[in-house]
Amino acid sequence: MRVIFKARLKRFWEASGHEDSEGPLRAWHTHVNSRTVAWQSWGDVKAEFGTASLVGNCVVFNIGGNKYRLVTRILYPSQKAFVLKVMTHEEYGKDTWKEECGCHSPPPPNKRPPHKPSKRRRKGR
Repeated sequence: MRVIFKARLKRFWEASGHEDSEGPLRAWHTHVNSRTVAWQSWGDVKAEFGTASLVGNCVVFNIGGNKYRLVTRILYPSQKAFVLKVMTHEEYGKDTWKEECGCHSPPPPNKRPPHKPSKRRRKGR
């Protein structure tokens, strides 16, 4: 897996009052960002993180003994885990994050145009 937006993790643990989240968030990042982690489905995630929850299209991880929540969007075909939001258990309970994170929306469309073969001819023909 490849974790995208590690800066969101760092920004959270550097914020006042969240310093104790650094160790657990770093541990999560190190584990998930490993080449040995290759989740193919929600079942693979749940097998490794039994307390994780599926909320719409998002996977929510319990961090730091249930003190914090980490909301991600995992794209299994491309092996990417996008960090959407990190919050306290109290903030999580307010449910305002679901709309903000787009957990009940489809993934954004691929903005890259499809690859077109070059029309150049090879020399020597």
